[in-house]
Amino acid sequence: MDYLWEALAYGIPDTRELTHFTFRLLGASFCGALIGLQRERAGKPAGVRTHILVCLGTATFILGCSSIGMTLDGLSRVIQGIVTGIGFIGAGTILKLNDEQNIKGLTTAAGLWMTAGIGVAAGVGSLGVALLGTVITLITLALVRPLELTKEQLAIKNGTDKEQ
Repeated sequence: MDYLWEALAYGIPDTRELTHFTFRLLGASFCGALIGLQRERAGKPAGVRTHILVCLGTATFILGCSSIGMTLDGLSRVIQGIVTGIGFIGAGTILKLNDEQNIKGLTTAAGLWMTAGIGVAAGVGSLGVALLGTVITLITLALVRPLELTKEQLAIKNGTDKEQ
């Protein structure tokens, strides 16, 4: 039984550290859920569960590595791997349709990438940065869209309107 407890507690030296880890993981889950809720309400395929898992997963990678005493140099390589891996997953969400201007999935890919960044911030203990990043992400996703040009406006602006 001692071996089991040692395996479960490895990397968590005391209850104070366990509390820190718990808050970081719950904070990452909360931030991911907020972004996922916004995306789900917007009718996007990557919703609540996806964003929670991306944010929670990145925080878990960071906590797992830092809890065993990994150096900052090693942790930096883990973060680089996360950024690259999430970029790869995001690339799979991007579809180029027939029209030159018709590309879908860029915002989903960027949202997943940002959610991973928020998870990294939560994992290293910067919950304030994670929350601020979440708020700014939500503002960007919800409020910036009305400022974007429609396809028709863009075609007119670029002089590619077929009616001209």
